[in-house]
Amino acid sequence: MVFDLGTVAKIMGGPAYSTAHGPCVEGDRMIVGLMRMKAGTGAEPHSHPNEQWIYILEGTFRATIGGKPIDAKPGAVIYIPANTIHAGKATADGDVVFFTCKDASHSLHGIKAA
Repeated sequence: MVFDLGTVAKIMGGPAYSTAHGPCVEGDRMIVGLMRMKAGTGAEPHSHPNEQWIYILEGTFRATIGGKPIDAKPGAVIYIPANTIHAGKATADGDVVFFTCKDASHSLHGIKAA
């Protein structure tokens, strides 16, 4: 199958904790999305029981994953292990666009950290 992400309906990546939004496709075992965070916005601390990969296409993503700070620029691949608290946002310089992939053992959405 082929999906044109330019025509797939956009969803919120984590409505309770994140500004990320974009088209998402779910298969039997994987979930993928092409997400955007507007400059200066992002995701509050949260976790999910599925692991996640994030490939940065545009902008700078400033994040904390398991308590470790990172700055990721285009071409960087970020790995977030299952059940790891993480947060991040686009710098004020511009939007961040990223391709993300999660296993489908849990939904795309995570759980906001207390």
